[in-house]
Parts: sequence; C-alpha cells; structure tokens
Amino acid sequence: MKQIEAGGLTLGYRDMGADTRHAPAVLLVHGWPTSSLIWRGVMPAIARTNRVVAIDLPGFGASDKPADGRYDFPDFEQAIDGLLDQLGIERVALAGHDLGGPIAVHWALARPGRVTALALLNTLLYPDFSPEVLRFVTTLATPGPREEATSPEGLAEIMRLGTVEMPDDLLAEVREPFATAADRLALARAGIGLSPREFAGLVPGLSTLDVPVRVVYGEQDRVLPDVADTFARLARDVPAAAITALPHCGHFLTVDDPDQVGKLLGEFFEGSNR
Repeated sequence: MKQIEAGGLTLGYRDMGADTRHAPAVLLVHGWPTSSLIWRGVMPAIARTNRVVAIDLPGFGASDKPADGRYDFPDFEQAIDGLLDQLGIERVALAGHDLGGPIAVHWALARPGRVTALALLNTLLYPDFSPEVLRFVTTLATPGPREEATSPEGLAEIMRLGTVEMPDDLLAEVREPFATAADRLALARAGIGLSPREFAGLVPGLSTLDVPVRVVYGEQDRVLPDVADTFARLARDVPAAAITALPHCGHFLTVDDPDQVGKLLGEFFEGSNR
C-alpha cells in the first residue's frame, strides 16, 4: 500500500507490474464501502502484462476523507487526474466496480483520447435507481440510520450481504479506515454524492464509447439485485460489449472468486493493449 500527494489530497493506492515505466497501464476504481483492497486478489493476473494501479478514492481507504468534500464526479476525477499525473500515466485502461463504475465511465467519456479499454463489474449506470438503491441513499442521508449503516456492524452487514462468504480478516481491513465518527460521516457522504441528474448525463455518452468494453458480474448480487437488467440495457447501448455472468458470485465478485475474475480481466486488458 502506498500514498501520494495529489490534487490537494493524500491518496492511497496500490501499484503492481513487472515494468511500471513501459507496460500499458490499467486503473482499478472501487466502490462503496471498500477501497483498492477489493482489487488485491485480481491485481497479480492483470499485472502479468500491464502496470496495474488501484486507487483509494477520496473518502475511502487510506485516502483523505475531507469533511467539506462534495464527493461528486469533479471531486473523484480530480483525485484520479492527480494520481495519474504524479505516476506519469497518460493513456490508461479502466475498470470500475459498484460506485467506481459510473466514475470510470464519466472519466472515460470526458477524456476519450486517454482511454484504451473499459471493464465494468456489478455497478449502476442509469438514473432510474432501484428501490434498494433509493433505500441506501435515504439511509445514508438520514442521521441515525446513517450512523448505523457506517458502524462496524453496519459495514459487516453490507459486506456479508454482498459476498457468498466474507473472510473475517478482509472484513477487518474494510472496516479499519473508518475508526472515527468523522471518517464514517465522510464515507456516508461519499456514497451519495453522485445525484440522479449526474447519472442521467452518462446515458447519451454510452453509445459513443469507441474502446473495447468488458462486463463481468456476479449473478447472486443482493446489493444491486437488478444488475442483470443494468447490463442488458448496457448491451443495447453498447452492442460490442462482451458480457460474462458468474452464477456463483455475488456483488463483491473479486472477493468471491478472485482467480476467475482476475483471469477474465487479465485476458481482456492484455488483448485490448496489443
């Protein structure tokens, strides 16, 4: 685990690859309430042919958790831009999970000349939020329920809901960055900073994506139970997207089966960077 000063913030990140100066780069963007930790099991497979960097977004993991952060697309993208600039990375492939999916898509649409490929895992992309997502937003916006959801017990509940089997040691690492009330408030705000209006802005751009797009998702997703519908809609907007459903995995599929997910992503990024 490393840290760097970028965009006015201290950012945590992981960096792996045999030749970080010349190998094609891949940036992995996590979701809520995780961090670059969620990618740890799949990074070695991608790193065989790529430099792979996994960021801790502001509000998460080892990165700063500013009380006054907006936690919207500009906030997250400033952090991504700052990290890539500091690491000397210009062109990059992207993967996004959960909240990291719309962030990766928005970044790619705004910087088309810099993006070589895009992978999406168990995420949400469209503004018509499911009842489960609406309840999540209401919970994190409401004092009382917000504190319960971001407590150690609340984080354990969401992680266990999202996995077939959640290892205790990994759960402890997920909860560790949120030791204070201020950290947990930042986590809540980071989870609901993207508005439906901002999601709506993504939709027209999806059909303009002109890079390889790969979807890998766990069918047993109890966090985003409409994920199959999301990716069916994406298949209509991006007909060239290759989609693989993993019937034995849940929302946090990189935890449930890091070997298979890593293999699929590694093959995709190797092929897209030839």
